[in-house]
Amino acid sequence: MEPSEHENEPKEPKKRSWWLRYFGNRYVLSLVFFAVWMLFLDNYSWLVHRRLDTEIDELETNKRYYQGEINKDMQHIKQLRDSDQVERYAREKYYMKRDSEDIYIIEYEGEKKDSTSFIPN
Repeated sequence: MEPSEHENEPKEPKKRSWWLRYFGNRYVLSLVFFAVWMLFLDNYSWLVHRRLDTEIDELETNKRYYQGEINKDMQHIKQLRDSDQVERYAREKYYMKRDSEDIYIIEYEGEKKDSTSFIPN
C-alpha cells in the first residue's frame, strides 16, 4: 500500500464559529447567566422594578387628583360657612324654598335630567 498524497498533508484545525468562541468561554457564560438572572428571574429583577415604577406613577397621579379634589372641597366648605351661601346651595341643589315661596321647575325638551337632584313632591 502506497500512502496517498493527502495523508501526508498536515490537517488544518477546524474553525469554530465566532459566537461559539465567545459564548463557549466560561467567564462569558457566567456573565450571561448572571445578567439573565438579575434581569428576569430574581425577586428584585428589572421586570419587577418596571412594574412597580409604573404602579408608583399611577398612584402619584391619583394622589395629585385627590389633592386637587380635596382643595376644591375645602374651598366649597369655606363658602358654605356663610348662611347666605348655605341657603343658595340648598335652593339650587335640593330645590328647597321658604314657606312663602313657590318653586316652578322648567324643563326643556333637549335637556337631560340630573339624576343626583332630588325633587320633592
